[in-house]
Amino acid sequence: MPALRDDYTKAPLEPRERALLDYAAKLTRKPGAMREADLIPLRDAGLSDRDILDANQVVAYFAYVNRVADGLGVALEEHMSGNSD
Repeated sequence: MPALRDDYTKAPLEPRERALLDYAAKLTRKPGAMREADLIPLRDAGLSDRDILDANQVVAYFAYVNRVADGLGVALEEHMSGNSD
């Protein structure tokens, strides 16, 4: 889905998906700005505390792996970079 890849905020998403992506985006871009209030939309969308923990760990893991790869100068394979539509 190109809209999801290009700008998830313009993609037709279910409320649960939107809440998860909003949370992931903020945690990725502004981790120091995260507050307990950021969990409310996730809970309102029906996620349990375990679901939220799982989402947090997945986002944190990808951030870690990307920083390791960037720090070592690892290049993405073409099919992973989004350039092979």
